[in-house]
Amino acid sequence: MLPGALLNLHRLHEYGTQVLIESGGTFEFKGPWFCNLDMLVTCDPANIHHIFSKNFSNYPKGPEFRKIFEILGDGIFNADYELWELHRKTTLSLMSRPKFYSFLEKTIWDKIETGLLPVLENVYEKQIDVDLQDIFQRLSFDSICVLVLEYDPKSLSIDLPYVPCEKAFSVAIEPLLHRHIIPETIWKVQKWLKIGNEKKLIEAGKAFDEFFYPRVSLEGEQDGDLNLLKAFTKAYKGSSRERLVDFLRDTSLSLVFAGRDTTSTSLTWFFWLIAINPLAEIKILEEIESKLHVKKGDKWRFFNIEESHKLVYLHGALCETLRLFPPVALEHKAPIRSDILPSGHYLHENKKVIFSFYSVGRMETVWGKDCLEFKPERWITERGRIKHEPSYKFPAFNAGPRTCLGKEMAFIQMKMVAATILYHYKIQRVEGHPVSPRDSIILQAKHGLRVRLSKRT
Repeated sequence: MLPGALLNLHRLHEYGTQVLIESGGTFEFKGPWFCNLDMLVTCDPANIHHIFSKNFSNYPKGPEFRKIFEILGDGIFNADYELWELHRKTTLSLMSRPKFYSFLEKTIWDKIETGLLPVLENVYEKQIDVDLQDIFQRLSFDSICVLVLEYDPKSLSIDLPYVPCEKAFSVAIEPLLHRHIIPETIWKVQKWLKIGNEKKLIEAGKAFDEFFYPRVSLEGEQDGDLNLLKAFTKAYKGSSRERLVDFLRDTSLSLVFAGRDTTSTSLTWFFWLIAINPLAEIKILEEIESKLHVKKGDKWRFFNIEESHKLVYLHGALCETLRLFPPVALEHKAPIRSDILPSGHYLHENKKVIFSFYSVGRMETVWGKDCLEFKPERWITERGRIKHEPSYKFPAFNAGPRTCLGKEMAFIQMKMVAATILYHYKIQRVEGHPVSPRDSIILQAKHGLRVRLSKRT
């Protein structure tokens, strides 16, 4: 089956979805016997629930996952057991402090006021088109760096400066996907020779090191009770592990990776879906005016986190975006003991299991015959509240004990950014510009999202 996969590398997510639909949601992939590529691919919610929740302890990330994502080192994405618990406990304790969300709110609005709005106004005045995906990546990168490192790289400035680390994230995610498909011996040879995709990963790793090491070398000794590096320094020393600076590099890299790419990718697809669904845009604008008490022509006011909870239709539109275009398109696990899945498939120990979160949202058996339609209403109850869906059916933020801790943060930031842009500007797609998912770990738009702006009147 390897030739078929290689022929469809340029449209891997769509190809995988097509195969999964034909296979009832679970498919056994067979590669050449000498390549160690046999794996089970699934988007069955019952399998997701079993592996991510019910039998969680049997499915750590494992050495295979760590090998593929070695660039992230000992960060939370690669961590298992005690190290994972240290990451989660430390991050959660910091995010649970009363001042954290005030700091988050201030950080986002500061970046919108000093970065996003001036850049968009400059684009509008010059009547040029702009890649919204690039804007959102810069915005998210700056914001998460302030939260994690207490440092603003100011990549979102009018001159749109080139920041190597910020761009390295987009470079790394495609080779990381290909490592799941290409035989290990081949990508290891490429790495040794420093050619192809592996050369890109090496260069990305160098950019990460040059950015993060100088900023974590103080070992988190900065002042402030919300300093993340300080909290991890204390936790790491307490666990008697060595190489503190390397650990802080891996930790901050993973958190910035999560904060930059997931939020920016979601906002990109949100504005693309809004552009092709004008009725949804009208409803969001009406909600902004009624719930935030602003009228057309009024001076825009920054709303707080509590007020953001009133934007129910916008929340539904964001959930619908995440259903159709989950930022983390796939996940990878392997059991440490043999297991039988709810779908009836047998897994021997260390059998690779690939979860296509992208495909889950496109299954009629999961979301109904209208699964490909953009319908924010499916997330709103008859009483006008947000409808909850279990994480194994809606795995945009992962599922089970490893559910993303930044879920609430992401919705807050996306609502603030989306409402601000929609209130000020009408987004028009550049005619003829292709928009399709990129074949990478993070579901970015392959060619970005080029748009023109016109003022709301």
